[in-house]
Amino acid sequence: MSLRPTVAIVGRPNVGKSTLFNRLTGRRTALVSDMPGLTRDRREGTAHLGPHAITLVDTAGLEEAGPGTIASRMRAQSEAAVAAADLALFVIDARDGVTAADEAFARVVRGSGKPVILVANKAEGRAGESGFYEAFALGFGAPVAISAEHGEGVGDLVVDILEALGLPLGAPVRGGRRRRAETTDRDAAADEVDGDAEADGGLIAQRTQPIRVAIVGRPNVGKSTLVNALLEEERMITGPEPGLTRDTISSELEWNGRKFVLFDTAGLRRKARIDELAEKLSASDTVRALRFAEVVVLLVDAERPFEHQDLTIGDMVAAEGRAMVVAVNKWDLVSEKQKLLRDLRETVAEKLSQVSGVPLVTLSALGEKGLDRLMEAIVAAHDTWNKRVSTPDLNRWLQEATARHAPPAVSGRRIRLRYITQVSTRPPTFVAFCSRPAELPRSYVRYLTNSLRDVFGMAGTPIRLSLKKGENPYADRGARGKSRRS
Repeated sequence: MSLRPTVAIVGRPNVGKSTLFNRLTGRRTALVSDMPGLTRDRREGTAHLGPHAITLVDTAGLEEAGPGTIASRMRAQSEAAVAAADLALFVIDARDGVTAADEAFARVVRGSGKPVILVANKAEGRAGESGFYEAFALGFGAPVAISAEHGEGVGDLVVDILEALGLPLGAPVRGGRRRRAETTDRDAAADEVDGDAEADGGLIAQRTQPIRVAIVGRPNVGKSTLVNALLEEERMITGPEPGLTRDTISSELEWNGRKFVLFDTAGLRRKARIDELAEKLSASDTVRALRFAEVVVLLVDAERPFEHQDLTIGDMVAAEGRAMVVAVNKWDLVSEKQKLLRDLRETVAEKLSQVSGVPLVTLSALGEKGLDRLMEAIVAAHDTWNKRVSTPDLNRWLQEATARHAPPAVSGRRIRLRYITQVSTRPPTFVAFCSRPAELPRSYVRYLTNSLRDVFGMAGTPIRLSLKKGENPYADRGARGKSRRS
C-alpha cells in the first residue's frame, strides 16, 4: 500500500458515485446530475477521514459496450482505477435493487482481487429497504446503507473504509452515529497561494507550490491527448468524437524538478450552440477551472487555427488575468509550416493585443513532439505573471515615459502623472496617481501599459493599471512628518 492509500468508487451509471465523491472530499468538484453517464474520466481528490488523508477516485459508470465505443473506453478507465486502488467502493442504487448490470460488474470488481466495500446508496426511507437486502446476494458481505446526498450513514462508511485499509480510527468525532467524515477544503487551502503574497515566505511558497495549468480550447482540438502525452499514460479518454471530456480533471505532473497540476477541461463552444444539460454543466466547470488556474494553455487546431471561439476564449483568459500560452496542436499535419507560423504570429499579435507578446508554441500531442517547449513556455509565463518591479524603478520609468510622450492637455490644462507603485502580482497590478484620472484618454493608458510590458519584460501577461487622484502619498506622508517635527 502506498503512503497515501487510494480508494476507487465504482458501479453502474447514475447510482450516486460522484455525489459520494463530493461528500467524502467535502468539495463539489465532480459534476452531478440525474443524467446517466455524466462522468467519463477518472477524477482524483483528497478525503480527510478521521486523522487520515486518502486519495479518492471517482470513475465512470460501468456499462456493457462493444470494443472501440466511448462506453468501452470509459469502462477501461474504471477498471484501471480499480487495478491501481487499495480498496474499491462498489455502489448500487438501493431504490432500484440489484440489477443485472450490478451483478455483471460485481464479477468484474471481484476478479480484480482488491478488497471491496458494498455501498447501498439512496437507502433513505422505505424505498431503499428491499434493495438493501438484495445487495447481500452480490457476495461482498453486508452492505453499508447510506444517502450520499443527505450524508446519512456516511460516518459508518468512513469507519469501514479505515478498517479495510488497516488504519486506526483515531479519536471519536461528534455528530455521527459512529464517526463522521472530516471533509474539509484543507487540501485545497494547502495547494493555494495568496495571489497578493509579497513577503519572502509568500515568494518561497510560490516557487514550491505546484503551478496550476488549465488546458482549454474548442472541442476536439486534442486537449485530453495532450494531457495524456505530458503524463505519459492514458489518463484521459480520447477519440475522434468531439466533446468526450465533460468533467474538469486534475492530474499531477513533475517536470524538470517543478511540480504542476494539469486541468483537462471540456471543449468550449459558442453559447448559442450549447443546448444539452451535460454540455452546460461541462462549460461552467471549464470556466471555474480557468479562474482557478495560474497559467492557461489555449490549445488551437493547426488545421483550423484561431476560429472565432478560440479568440473568444483568449479574451476570457485575459479578462480573468491569467498567464497565457497559445499552443498550436497537430503541427505534424501542416505542410507549409513557416508560412503558417508567420500568419499565426500576426493573428495573435492583432487579435490578442491586450496580452501583447503571448508565447506561441507548436506541437503534436499525438506524436509527443514539442512538449518540452510547451512546459518551458508555461514556466516562463508563470514567472512573468509573478513578477514584481521596485517602486524606484517604476518611477524612473514613469518620468521617462511621460517625457517621451507627455500626457495630453484637456481644456487647456495638462494632466500630470506624479507617482506609480505596484500593489500586487498574479497578474502584475499597478496604481498611478494622477491629477485628473477620469480625463486621461484610454489610448494613453494603453501606451503606458505597453511601455510597462516592454521595459520590464512582461510580454504575454495581463497587466492591470488603475489611476487614482492625488499626490505622491509617500511625499505627503513625509511632508506631514516634517510639519510635526517643526
